[in-house]
Amino acid sequence: MSEQTQGTWLTQEAFDRLAAELEHRRTTERKEIAQRVEAARQEGDLRENAGYHAAREEAGLNEARIIQLEETLDNAQIGQAADDGTVSAGTIVSARLAGKDQVFALGGQEITADVPDGVKVFSPDAPLGQALMGHRAGDTVSYEAPNGRTISAEILDVRRV
Repeated sequence: MSEQTQGTWLTQEAFDRLAAELEHRRTTERKEIAQRVEAARQEGDLRENAGYHAAREEAGLNEARIIQLEETLDNAQIGQAADDGTVSAGTIVSARLAGKDQVFALGGQEITADVPDGVKVFSPDAPLGQALMGHRAGDTVSYEAPNGRTISAEILDVRRV
């Protein structure tokens, strides 16, 4: 985690949605998967039991998602972007990047459900996010892309998610 960001930025709606998913996975999903594992185990030879192996894999994926959700929620920054036209986490930015108009949101990937269809979400810690943070519509900034190229970005519009 960078010094600028204390965790994944989430809207309250995204935080609540993830907390509900976590609770569902800890309770309902775990029980249902455990029942499927046990039912498949009762079928006999585990070495050739595809149902057993599939249920065990599903259990592993569920536990991995639980860990991911716990970490995200434990380190989340919940908020709403200021409505002052400044680029920050929780804003949707229209910009001209290398001569091409694009619209994207800044925040954690978990806010994707909170943004309009087709709007990509970028981390405020990504090179583009870092370059735009604190700037306003009309400002032009440049940043170094991961491929080493310097890209110019003209901010056209900024609004809250």
